[in-house]
Amino acid sequence: MASVSLRGIKKQYENNSVIKGIDLDIEDGEFVVFVGPSGCGKSTLLRIIAGLEDITEGTLEIGGRVSNTIEPARRGIAMVFQSYALYPHMSVAENMGFALKLAKVPKAEIAERVGRAAEILQIGHLLERKPKALSGGQRQRVAIGRAIVRKPEVFLFDEPLSNLDAALRGQTRVELARLHRELNSTMIYVTHDQVEAMTLGQKIVVLNGGRIEQVGTPFDLYERPANKFVAGFLGSPRMNFFEATLAADGGRSAGVLLADGARVQVAADVARAQAGARVTLGVRPEHLQIARPGGQGGGLGAGIQATVALVEYLGDVTLVYAQVAGAGEMVAVKCDADTAPPKTGSQVELVFPATRAFLFDADGRVFDPGWVESTAEPLAQPARP
Repeated sequence: MASVSLRGIKKQYENNSVIKGIDLDIEDGEFVVFVGPSGCGKSTLLRIIAGLEDITEGTLEIGGRVSNTIEPARRGIAMVFQSYALYPHMSVAENMGFALKLAKVPKAEIAERVGRAAEILQIGHLLERKPKALSGGQRQRVAIGRAIVRKPEVFLFDEPLSNLDAALRGQTRVELARLHRELNSTMIYVTHDQVEAMTLGQKIVVLNGGRIEQVGTPFDLYERPANKFVAGFLGSPRMNFFEATLAADGGRSAGVLLADGARVQVAADVARAQAGARVTLGVRPEHLQIARPGGQGGGLGAGIQATVALVEYLGDVTLVYAQVAGAGEMVAVKCDADTAPPKTGSQVELVFPATRAFLFDADGRVFDPGWVESTAEPLAQPARP
């Protein structure tokens, strides 16, 4: 195992700045996930750690050793790529042990390491097969096994599940989590899939435009996003956003006016803003509710009128998509599957829970939500140059 430290890391290709100053500490044995949209720099950052990309500026330490100019093979890392990159003419055992063979490791030790890795990955019965006789999931496990046999200090995964179908991705995620517990090794995992990030990462690094937006546990990032980008990126369907105006504040509670004139009360500390300021109200689909005819929406507060555009039954939940006057995007609502959903084209009232909503200022920074426990740490705001 080894820690990884990045200080002021920048990467530039001619006039194109890809990584714009990254400071990050990864502890021994942590499973850290880099997540973000395409082009955010997550794979480039992983390749910098691997030594496959030169550092334009900054310092990289692996295991307490400055590694900027150390060759990839001597960094104590092993990388698993999106493509399996297996030799088609070699058996599974030969593929897994090839790097050790090149390093002139004794045959007995190669056999022992390959056997142990195959046992961990539950592919011992496949050692004599060629890659063409394996499924996609089996090939990916062979690629992971090839990394395990090297006994690296740090494992690097570059979107390793992208080529697998949905069911196999779910199964392999479970296997990767088990593998981390068993090996107790430092693992850095890159993905654009927020589900992979939330289920695998002990710590998640959300990247955007070559910068870190927020670092934290899956719970922290989902319940306490630092800004509108993080709030909208994590969650499926994404958080609903409504343009609004700050009407007044009352300490830890704020009133906002929506585009259609509806007034919504939100538990948020808006002391740094003034009445009349433009703000954005954010509510996750599972917290938005549809008021029942003749009801008050559970006493959650004022609501807004919307027209149901689409209803999706997913088995465990039903997703209702509705169009709100003055809102450019559809609003998503998660309903219990055993609750009869409204009909397409019908008019409904959407009710906002004051204690589960977020407010963001014009720059996208979150106002401290008043419903967060007093024992929680202050929300971290990303540094900007």
